[in-house]
Amino acid sequence: MTEQPGRKRDAAATRLALLDAAANLFAERGFDRTTVRDIAKEAGANQSLLFRYFGSKEALFEAVIARNTREQIASNSPERLFSATLRAMLEPGSERNRTLETYLRSPGSDSAAAAMRQELGREYAATLTELTDAPDAELRADLAIAWLLGIGLVREITAKEPLASADPDDICRLVLAATRTLLERTE
Repeated sequence: MTEQPGRKRDAAATRLALLDAAANLFAERGFDRTTVRDIAKEAGANQSLLFRYFGSKEALFEAVIARNTREQIASNSPERLFSATLRAMLEPGSERNRTLETYLRSPGSDSAAAAMRQELGREYAATLTELTDAPDAELRADLAIAWLLGIGLVREITAKEPLASADPDDICRLVLAATRTLLERTE
């Protein structure tokens, strides 16, 4: 929030505005094509505040990914995590969770890719491995994550039909039935 005379400072609101603006821009443009200036402008803040609160664009990216991933994990039981993530990814409108879209648009950044691998790879996959007693639980979890990434790539990035315009309920019905083969306790 740009400082204006007589305006009260609110560090928490500014930090949240920067996170929200960055999340939107990273999802739309990817890490490399999103500038600090654009993030600050969309948040109504000064660029220096971005650096004060996050240290760097890379650290802000990591905070966006961590926030979205942790919110998804915290708000869903392990049995519902995959289906909730899939549904959130498919929901029309700007309120959907765009973490996977952000990742797909940001493969060129080593630090961005490392942050995503660390967050999704460790926390999300660990939760999914709880859904099977199979000895290859980690592989099964990674395959489920790969399916989410593939759906995001085909639907959001390449816009290939018929998936791009398919009804979210139809996608969920088909994908969740097949996912239960990998992760038996998935709802």
